[in-house]
Amino acid sequence: MEIVIFLMYYDYTNKRTPMKGLIKFFDKLEDKVRGKLSHYPILYAVLGGIGVVLFWRGVWHIADELNLGSIASMVIGSVILLITGVFVSEFIGSKIIMSGIEGEEKISEKAKAELETEETELDDIKTTLDRVEQKISNLEKELGDK
Repeated sequence: MEIVIFLMYYDYTNKRTPMKGLIKFFDKLEDKVRGKLSHYPILYAVLGGIGVVLFWRGVWHIADELNLGSIASMVIGSVILLITGVFVSEFIGSKIIMSGIEGEEKISEKAKAELETEETELDDIKTTLDRVEQKISNLEKELGDK
């Protein structure tokens, strides 16, 4: 209980408080760990996955210890998700919502159009590169003749 009170203590003035120090410590630690793990993406993914699973396992066990039934869990979870604004974006996805608001094509159709555009751009780049190679070849021949 004392740990919970300690962690909840936060002074909104400019004074250095235990909570501000704790946040600063973990912020710096996170930066260092992310910097090192970014060089090892598979290890980074495995550790991240383990962290997520253990976090949700803890949430699950807390709900069990509080004897929350399935309906109560669903209602409480839905309220939390709705209040935080995560409900819609989690279950529908922000890209689908934004494309609907902006009146855009379906994401699959948009992806196909983007691929076709990208293919055309790559063909243009290849043509330009071929011309540059030809000019370099011509210049080398001219220099070789002199």
